[in-house]
Amino acid sequence: MSIPEFVTYSRNVFVPVTNICRNKCGYCGFRRNSDDPQAQLMSVDEIIPILKKGKVAGCTEALFTFGESAEDVPEYKNWLNEMGYRTTVDYVIELCKIAIDIGLLPHTNAGVLDKEQIKILKPYNASMGLMLETTSRLTAHDNSPGKLPETRIETIRSAGELKIPFTTGILVGIGETEDDRIKSLNKIKKLHEKYGHIQEVIIQNFTPKPGTSMENHPPPSTSTMLKTVSQARKILPDDVTVQIPPNLTDPYLLIQHGATDLGGISPTTIDWINPESEWPDIVELEKMIHCIPLKERLPIYPVYIEKGWHSEQLSGIINSLADDNGYRKT
Repeated sequence: MSIPEFVTYSRNVFVPVTNICRNKCGYCGFRRNSDDPQAQLMSVDEIIPILKKGKVAGCTEALFTFGESAEDVPEYKNWLNEMGYRTTVDYVIELCKIAIDIGLLPHTNAGVLDKEQIKILKPYNASMGLMLETTSRLTAHDNSPGKLPETRIETIRSAGELKIPFTTGILVGIGETEDDRIKSLNKIKKLHEKYGHIQEVIIQNFTPKPGTSMENHPPPSTSTMLKTVSQARKILPDDVTVQIPPNLTDPYLLIQHGATDLGGISPTTIDWINPESEWPDIVELEKMIHCIPLKERLPIYPVYIEKGWHSEQLSGIINSLADDNGYRKT
């Protein structure tokens, strides 16, 4: 693979709205039971200062992350109702409106959603996301109804039918085979070829978390990650970007094998999914990728700005942040 002309990233503020989740994945260190002292449903009053701090720090994206289908947990449902919201989607819309008022572009990652839920959220999100993870059924997902491949594929398909710029990806090293990874990438390819909505595919390496059932499971080797990134670049259409997380991998190595995006980098919040792995700051990131220029983008890629795949509610922010080519104004 040749070195790209530039590598992209976005500057975001990461808001872990709730860590209550119906799934019990063998590798997840984010999820909490409702009786855990660390269980949370963040309030508006807690979230607003985080968003404002991110805006001051130059962020363009408000990344709202949730445990999946938390409403299946009765205690969470009570918390939500006590805050004055009937459903999580109602609450997400309120948070997105607040982010927009502050001048940030929302990106919601709320797990599996049905088409009606996605349709309701569309006007308030510049992009949305859901990791496919894998098309295979694995032991790691035995207690995770939301990780049925067909369920996740249906959410990604619905986003395509609704013309929503979308992020998905695969998780490498959770018990799948190389053939499984190839099948997963081909499924993503087919979805994009039909709907044209997948702007980026994350190739993320599993990292063991203390206290999980997979804490002693080995992470994927460097050679496995290099091969998977190469396969992703070969399989996916040219207009789909291959993204890798620079706080979990050696980005320069993977860039040489086809990755061209480093995802969201936050100057003010940690990676709540991998809190043990700090984000590099921009100066560090530039050193990590050596001589390759960095180019900042928005959570909605330039091609979808040009296509007009965003609502009027977001047009003002996008116009104020994007240059003539759809990247972040400098």
